Amino acid sequence: MLRTLRNLLLLVLLGLMAAAAAAWWYVNRPLPLSYPVTLTVGPGSVRATAAQLAQQSVIEYPAVFRLLARATGEDTRLKAGIYELKQPTSLLELLGKIARGEASQIAFTVIEGWNWRQLRAALAAQAKLRADAALMSDDELRVALDIAAPGLEGQFFPDTYFIAVGGSDLELLRRAHTRLNDQLALAWKLRREDTPLKTPYELLIMASIVEKETGAEADRPMVASVFENRLRIGMRLQTDPTVIYGLGEQFDGNLRKKDLQTDTPYNTYTRAGLPPTPIAMPGNAALMAAAQPAPSKALYFVARGDGSSHFSETLGEHNRAVNQYIRRR
Repeated sequence: MLRTLRNLLLLVLLGLMAAAAAAWWYVNRPLPLSYPVTLTVGPGSVRATAAQLAQQSVIEYPAVFRLLARATGEDTRLKAGIYELKQPTSLLELLGKIARGEASQIAFTVIEGWNWRQLRAALAAQAKLRADAALMSDDELRVALDIAAPGLEGQFFPDTYFIAVGGSDLELLRRAHTRLNDQLALAWKLRREDTPLKTPYELLIMASIVEKETGAEADRPMVASVFENRLRIGMRLQTDPTVIYGLGEQFDGNLRKKDLQTDTPYNTYTRAGLPPTPIAMPGNAALMAAAQPAPSKALYFVARGDGSSHFSETLGEHNRAVNQYIRRR
């Protein structure tokens, strides 16, 4: 009995050793690819990266890549970019290459809702780009990028851009601005005929407010409807994100009553109409919501607390909603 148990343990041990040897061979053998290979890794989790590599036929089994990444502690270090494999490369070597960010082109993501100050800071922190724009003032950048708007706010489209290592941050901004112009022109072309917005720039301003007012994509057309309905009747927009933007770096995360009463060009409680510039960089969903708001007579909305909003046509209905969703929390 004891001998049988020893033999069984020995077989298990030999099986584990064989499995370990097979795994070691698998992750260290050259990937069966036709070299050279160019592959793209976008932003995202290790699961997303594994799926992207499998979709490009670089790896066979996404689960193996995920397990290897977690076993080596590289799963949280993966960096987006365009990678070139010029010679036979193993799965383990590929993982290390992506974790070290040894890309021929890096990926830089402009986040929906960022303002220009945040984008400038993110570019300054990107050590793999040549800092041309970082050395220029806002006015110099407007001239260099041929931007006719009064400022740089809202002038760059949120997306992921691939750019060569050592490339210019100015070139990245130029591409992001071109994309913004294209998307804005499309939104303006598709606008509703009865829009109170008079120019593409006003649509951009409205879209930036919609972007900051809600993260719920389904609510964006209704949020845009509320603000455009207010514009039609000369009602003040009274939107907190514009006030916060006007406070700039003075905002400490707590919007107070005195802030709502302090007049700035961006205080839509004290001033009628749109603010003078966008307050953020709107994505495509916000642009299209501003161009095609939901048909409604709503003039008010309040957050339900679950990410969505309740919309009302009258002040009485709005006050009841405030009691329901805000004051009873």
